[in-house]
Amino acid sequence: MNLLIFDLDGTLIDSKLDLANSVNAMLTRWGIPWLPNEVVFSYVGNGAPTLIRRALGAAPAESEVESALKYFLAHYGEHLLENTRLYPGVKESLDRFRDAGQSMAVLTNKPLRFLRPLVDGLGLGGYFFQAYGGDSFPEKKPHPMGVEKLLKESGAARDESLMIGDSAVDILTARKAGIKAAGVTYGFQPESLERHPPDILVGSMPELAALLLDNAAREPKP
Repeated sequence: MNLLIFDLDGTLIDSKLDLANSVNAMLTRWGIPWLPNEVVFSYVGNGAPTLIRRALGAAPAESEVESALKYFLAHYGEHLLENTRLYPGVKESLDRFRDAGQSMAVLTNKPLRFLRPLVDGLGLGGYFFQAYGGDSFPEKKPHPMGVEKLLKESGAARDESLMIGDSAVDILTARKAGIKAAGVTYGFQPESLERHPPDILVGSMPELAALLLDNAAREPKP
């Protein structure tokens, strides 16, 4: 592979507790009972508006969604690095990919206003030639628009490119863009990978690095 495109939440970073805390802070402000963290985790992956709409439940009015979303975004922006950490082995694996000359990028549905502080705050800024958020394009994942842009910018061929994520959203994005997909089982929505199986399924980022790099090293040279 010449281009690796990573999802963020549930793939590189474990941000679920900070997201759940901000959702429940919003629900408290709205006089709605808290949701169990596991329920909130299952709502993540399709962008903040969808997250808030699901959390409010019972077909809320769009005006209510907009107000709740504004509060959630403000709260999350103040607390996004309190509990969020890299998953085990992520940094070491990114080091291996970088040393092997891989082009790497991030494509997430998280807004750019949070993407940049998270990437920089967790020490990931030097690994990626590009990082796109959910508001970087008119359409979010699983629309292939973001992948198409990264393919053009990197010059990588489709059959040499890999989308890596923890949910069906990432697998569908890869399918629509005509590239391969890798799924990680430790993220937010591993059950969704059963409905949309990836080409590669791994339990950790070091496992993916070994699969891609060690296998490539063993392949005979032409």
